[in-house]
Formats: sequence, C-alpha cells, structure tokens
Amino acid sequence: MPTDRAPETLLEAVTYFANEDVAFAFVTNLRWPTGKQVCAKCGAVDTHNFVATRRVWKCRNCRKQFSLKQGTIFEDSPLSLSKWLPAMWMLANCKNGISSHELARALGITQKSAWFMLHRIRLAMQSDSFQKIDGEVEVDETYIGGKARNMHKDKRARVIKGRGGIGKVAVMGLLARHKGKAGGKSRVRTKILKQTNRVTMQGEVREHVQKGAEVFSDAHSGYTGLDREYIHKVVDHAECYVRGNVHTNGLENFWSLLKRGLKGTYVSVEPFHLFRYLDEQVFRFNERETTDRGRFLMVAASIFGKRIMYRNLIGQGLAKT
Repeated sequence: MPTDRAPETLLEAVTYFANEDVAFAFVTNLRWPTGKQVCAKCGAVDTHNFVATRRVWKCRNCRKQFSLKQGTIFEDSPLSLSKWLPAMWMLANCKNGISSHELARALGITQKSAWFMLHRIRLAMQSDSFQKIDGEVEVDETYIGGKARNMHKDKRARVIKGRGGIGKVAVMGLLARHKGKAGGKSRVRTKILKQTNRVTMQGEVREHVQKGAEVFSDAHSGYTGLDREYIHKVVDHAECYVRGNVHTNGLENFWSLLKRGLKGTYVSVEPFHLFRYLDEQVFRFNERETTDRGRFLMVAASIFGKRIMYRNLIGQGLAKT
C-alpha cells in the first residue's frame, strides 16, 4: 500500500489496518519501497521466493528464511500488525500519552504485552541529533518524582532528606527558538542529569549549543560562567518571569506537558525508564504542527533497525538499546 493513501484519522486507521493483508502490505512498502526485498541474514537483494502461507521470504543466496518483522521493533512479537499499527497511531498522536492498561483494553491484549509494545514504539520515536543548536536557546531544568505529601510516612522519612529536588530525577531541557527559521517552530532536547552542579550543566550546554549563541536561563548557579562562551542572559524568577525576550517560558510549557502526561496518564514512572517517556514527549512536542497522519508515518518509518528485548526493560540487560 503506498503511504500517500495512509489513513487520516484514528477511526480510519483502525478500520483500514483491521485487514491483516493491508497492514502487511503497508509495512512491506515502507521497508522496501522499491519492491526489492533485502535478506535480513546475508543482505542479498531481490533474490527471494515469497512463501505466502507463512508470510516469509526464502533467500536463494543463503537459503535462510526471513520475515517482515525481522530487524524491526516488531521482531518476535506474536501480535498482528493490525494491532501494532493502531497502537503506533495512538501513542504518536495522544497529547498526554496512552497507558498500558488503556491500550490493553483497546486492543484486547494483556497489560504486560501493551507495556512492552509501548516501550518498543518509544524506541522508534528516539531521534538523537548531533547537530548543535544555534540562535536563541532556552536552558532550564526540572525535577521528576513523587510529591512528599503523597508518600507514606515511612517512605517519606527514608527518601526525603531535604528540600526541592531531593529524591527526584533531574532533567535538563534545551529549547531552540524558531525566530523565522525554516520549519517555523521551536524544538526541544532533553537529558537526564546525574548531578546539577556547574560542571555537569555547563558541559551539557557546550555539547549541544554552538559557541556565541544567545542562551537564556534562570538564576540557577549552575549556569554562572556561561557568558565566557555565549551571550548569556538571566531572568531571576524571584523578581520576574519575563524581561523582553529573556525568559524560559517555552521550556516551562514543555515541562507542563511532560508532567501532565507523567502524573495524569502514566502515574508512576521508574527512573530506569524515564528517558523513554522523555523521548515520547519530545517527539510529539517537536512534531506538534505535523498532522496525525504525518506523525504516524514518521514513527512507522523509524521502526527498522531497532529492537529492544523484554529482559532489558526489566533490568536483566542493558537499559538502553
């Protein structure tokens, strides 16, 4: 199925991909748009026989069989593509995300399978960029974790040892303002911090922001000294939140969206998996002006060459693939 005939709405997606043949043809066209299949074992091109009864190809070069799911986030999944594709649509387009319990009820699968499915789709949403940000850049940090007043007395006594971010995970954000650039929208990057000291925070700024750019931050002491390499302007939130174009309101907006999803939809997120939920929210934020169909196609086009094992997700292997 050509991608130019992809559905426009969730209802159309559920109806269209309910036909397993259509779903299979859609992913096949995405993976091999030229119509020439590439062997997942030896890399041979267009030397295969298709076994229709099993939906696999047999390579005439290495004599091995390979499937459409092999080498994708779908690999070894017994779930049909007619369930995978609507799940991708929902996660890509639901503003506050979708919980594994909700997805399990919608697709008629177990919560465990839905949880594993969502993490695989989040892997496809990852978009690491090595290009440095230039122009006007907002820098800010936030802390993710449960509120002390909601904790059991024993846990509060064990975890909370001070004020502010104690017992929480620190996340740093960098937002590139559009200011007439191609694309016409601000884009954000996030990074989990092990520490919020000056060396760590300024190191992240130097890694992601071009020297000489305008950097706007709050009065956190970790940003002190950036004016040696950047045009650093500070807004002290104890006095005001905006002074001309000096503010971090773009990132504050992103933090609001992020925490709305974490607290309202996912409720409890382990620090071990937090970076995956950040990838999800960053993708939707950066592609907020793209249509639902466009976001779905972007995720669908990124499912290849990526895989994560269940044992990695539960802490028996590498945390990030």
